[in-house]
Parts: sequence; structure tokens; C-alpha cells
Amino acid sequence: MPHPRLALTGFAAGLMVGCSNPSSPDPSSPATDSPSLANAASAPALTPQQSGTINRLQAVSPVSAQVVWASGVGGTYAITRNGGQTWHAAVVPGAEALQFRDVEGISGQEAYLLSAGPADSSRVYHTTDGGRTWQLQFKNREPTGFYDCFAFWTPDRAVLMGDVIDGRLPVRRTLDGRFWPDIGDNLPAGQEGEAAFAASGTCVATQGEKNAWIATGGAERARILATTDGGNTWKDYATPISQGTPASGNFTVAFRDALHGVVAGGDLDQPDVRNRNFAVSSDGGKTWQRRPSAPLHGAIFGLSYAAGHDRGPNVKRVVVTGPGGAAWTDDEGETWTRLQGVRDYWAVAFANQQVGWFVGTEGRILKITF
Repeated sequence: MPHPRLALTGFAAGLMVGCSNPSSPDPSSPATDSPSLANAASAPALTPQQSGTINRLQAVSPVSAQVVWASGVGGTYAITRNGGQTWHAAVVPGAEALQFRDVEGISGQEAYLLSAGPADSSRVYHTTDGGRTWQLQFKNREPTGFYDCFAFWTPDRAVLMGDVIDGRLPVRRTLDGRFWPDIGDNLPAGQEGEAAFAASGTCVATQGEKNAWIATGGAERARILATTDGGNTWKDYATPISQGTPASGNFTVAFRDALHGVVAGGDLDQPDVRNRNFAVSSDGGKTWQRRPSAPLHGAIFGLSYAAGHDRGPNVKRVVVTGPGGAAWTDDEGETWTRLQGVRDYWAVAFANQQVGWFVGTEGRILKITF
């Protein structure tokens, strides 16, 4: 079968027409999989915005409530500096064939882009002049390599996730915002087929100065790989998300502090089923407790705490999204509210506790305001 990360490109079309009504229950799911729906009285406002592109957008990175970067296929990036009233979209010169599946906005002038793909299609670009010019920082030289997502502790310290190669996870790290050396020998051995899903740029999460978590799938076990020392050492932990096939596992992870986090995913091969798609941790990712599945069919591609940089022990609101729908919870998955009519958005991220953005197919952007 095709590589699951490659399959994401063509798989979306099938998901758009193949998903049944996300509100209908899955008869094969156990009773504990039927989520309680929260009171919709506090439903957020949803405002469509014009991105300036029709290319699929797969990642979004708010710097503030005014400055937001997004990225997608066809070498595309987009930026707003006025909260989304207007967006400017463009293509990185020479990158027209690349898929920018992750973006990290630093300011209105500085950002990083990650293109995911086989061999030298996996690259990192950097701009310090608002996108007028881009510098190529990293180009993968491994013929079977495939990089999926990155996450930053600071503007010049980050970790970059790569799929397993010959039993080894070729994770990279930058300590200066320029060079990305391989630190794969610091990680546990990789499983056969183990990889991340380059769907929303959220398969890696960072917190504080040294904590990071990598969400994996595509193998016998769906794991969280965690470090508390900036990537020098890592440990692996099991999760209860749908797993065991090349198309299933953990897709997206986030932490609100050093101990409390959420992970989500599912199975690409079951777009009409409500997968085991959501779990929480209260011990830094060492153990995970399954929560009621979010009320959408198919896999969850992306999630975000509704907090931006204001994450902390009292921030429990989480928004999840995927081709089969979107939903939010005020209590980390104990109860859920489905966002009616919101489909085919691949990523979501927040600037603060009130304002966030979805990005998805055909260049669509949706502002969400609580």
C-alpha cells in the first residue's frame, strides 16, 4: 500500500465524499465511546476568511491575535498581520512542487517552513523579512527519509520528527535556528513502519524550555516519545489510540504544562467510523487514559489547546479537527460539542484563550472566537 504519509494527499478527496453524518453513532463502538455533548449555549463564533490561495492549507501558527502564518501544498504560505481581515498568500521560489505541512511563526517578519515528502522533498526554510526571501536550512539526503513536523521551544531551538529508517528514528534538533543535526541515537529503537502523520504539523509538541513529545503511528504500537532535557534523552510510552496498522495511530499531541496533555488520532482506513481518537495524560505522557471519542468520524488530524502561549494548569479547553468534522471540549474530553458544518479542516491553532484559526482544503481559513 502507499506510504501513509503520502496517502494523506489523495486520501482527503475520499474523505470529503465518503464520511457519513458525523453526528450519527457508530454501532460498532462500545457504550463508553459515546461522548456526552456539552451545552452548546457557549458555542464559539466561526468566521470564514479569504486566504488568497486555493491550495490546501495544512498548518497554521498564530504569533498573536493579529499575526498568523499558514502553509500548505504547492509551495504555499500565507500570512495575516491584521487578525485575518486580509491574508497574503505566495509561493516560495523553487518550492512549487513541495508540500509545506508545518509552519512556525516567530513574528510578522520571521517564520520557518517544513516541507514533508520523500528524500529531498523534506526541507526546512527560514525567512526574516516577512517572506520576501527564504533561506534553505535543511534538505534531507536520505533516499527513504521522510520528515513530518517540527516544534519550537524558542525562536532558535526546535525538534524535527522523521519516520523510521532501518529501525532508527532520525529525529533532528536545532540549537541555533540554523543547523539541524541528527539526534536519532538519543531515541529508543524505532518499530517497523513507525512514522508520524504529516497532516497538521502537530505530531511534535514542546513545552517550557526542555520538554517535548512526539506522537507516532503506522506500527504495531502507537507511542509517545518524550524528553525532559531538550532532546538529550528520550523514553517511550504506550497510548490507547486506534493502532496496529500502517494507517493508524497518534496524529497530533499537545501539552498545557509539563504534566497535562492530550493526544489524538485514529485510522485513515476507517473514515466512516468513530475511532478511538482521544486520550489524556496527567504525568507528562508516561500514562494515558482514554476519554470519550470526539464526535467526528475518521481520524483527528490536528488539535490545539485554546490558549496560545497562555497555556497553564487551568486551561482545559481543546479543539480538534479532521476531514470528518471538528469539535471542542471544555474539560479535556469528558464532554464534547460538535462544530456543526465544520469539515475538511486539517489543522487548528490558537493565539490566546479566545481566538484561533482552522485551515483546510481549497485554501479555506476559518477564524474561531470563544
